[in-house]
Amino acid sequence: MKPPYQITDKILALVASISENIGEINATHLYKPTTELRKKNRIKTIQSSLEIEGNTLTEEQITALLEDKRVIAPKKDILEVQNAIKVYDLLNQFNPYQLKDLEKAHGILMHGLIENAGKLRTTNVGIIKGSKVEHIAPSGAMIKGLMIDLFDYLKKDTDLILIKSCVFHYEFEFIHPFVDGNGRMGRLWQTLLLMQKYPVFEFLPVESLIKQKQEEYYAKLSESDKKGNSTPFIEFMLGIIHKALEELLQSQNKTLRTEDRIALFKEKIGQKTFTRKEYLQSFKNISAPTASRDLKWAVEQGIIEKQGSVNQSCYSFK
Repeated sequence: MKPPYQITDKILALVASISENIGEINATHLYKPTTELRKKNRIKTIQSSLEIEGNTLTEEQITALLEDKRVIAPKKDILEVQNAIKVYDLLNQFNPYQLKDLEKAHGILMHGLIENAGKLRTTNVGIIKGSKVEHIAPSGAMIKGLMIDLFDYLKKDTDLILIKSCVFHYEFEFIHPFVDGNGRMGRLWQTLLLMQKYPVFEFLPVESLIKQKQEEYYAKLSESDKKGNSTPFIEFMLGIIHKALEELLQSQNKTLRTEDRIALFKEKIGQKTFTRKEYLQSFKNISAPTASRDLKWAVEQGIIEKQGSVNQSCYSFK
C-alpha cells in the first residue's frame, strides 16, 4: 500500500530547483569532491547525525579516531562513531531496496550498543521527549509486515526518488522498526537511496543541516504524525537537500585543481580522443588559457598524449 502524502506546489518547486542544482553540479563535476573534501564531509556527516542522538564527540575527535589516535571520551560515544565510520565506508555495498541490507547495516551501526542489533523489534515501544510520550510506534507484531510494505513502495512506486526517499525517511521513523538507532538509520538510508541516482549525495553533509534545524526536524515528524501523512516532512527534507546543494555550489565551484579536473575528465572521456574545446566544455567556470595549462601539465606528467599542433591538436589518455 502506498504511504499517504500529497505532492504540493512547494514540493514541485523544490524538486525543480534541486534538479537544476544537480544539473549544474554534474556540469561542473562537483559530484565527486577531492579526497580531502570527501573525508571532511564524511566526518561532518557522522558527527552531525550522532550528535542529534546525543553523542558528544567533535569533528576533531572523529578525525583522530579515523587516524587511529587515542581519544578520551565515553566508551559508548567512541563505539557509536567507530560503528558509523564502518557503515558509511560500506555504503556502496548495500542495496537500498533490500530489507535484509537495511538489517545488515543496522547490525554494523549498533554493534555492541544494543543486544539485538540488526534485528527488527518484536516488542512494543513509545518515544518519550522530556516527560511526555511523543510517539506510540506500531506494535512489534506489525513491524515485519510494515517494513515489507515500505520496501514494496520503494521498489514499485513511480514517484521521483527525491520524493520517495523523504517518504521512506518519515515512514521509517514512524514505524520505528528497531529498538534503538532508528534516527541515524533513517538518515543513512535516505542518503543511500539518493546516491544511487545522484552520486553527489554520497559525500554531501545533509545531516549537518538537519542538526542545525534539529527542533524543526522533530517538529515536522510530529506534524506529519498528527496529519496522518508525510507531506510536511517531505517539504522540510527537500528544503534541507536544496540548501545543501546550494551551499555546495557556492563554496566549491572554484576549488578544483588542475589534477582534479584532469582526473575527473579522464573518468568521463575514457580512451576517446578529445580536443581542448571538449575539455573546456566540461569545466565551464575555467578560461581557455586555464584549459591549455591543464592539458600542457597533463602532457608533461605523462598522463595524456598530444597529437597534431596548434589548432589541430587533439589528446588522449594513456
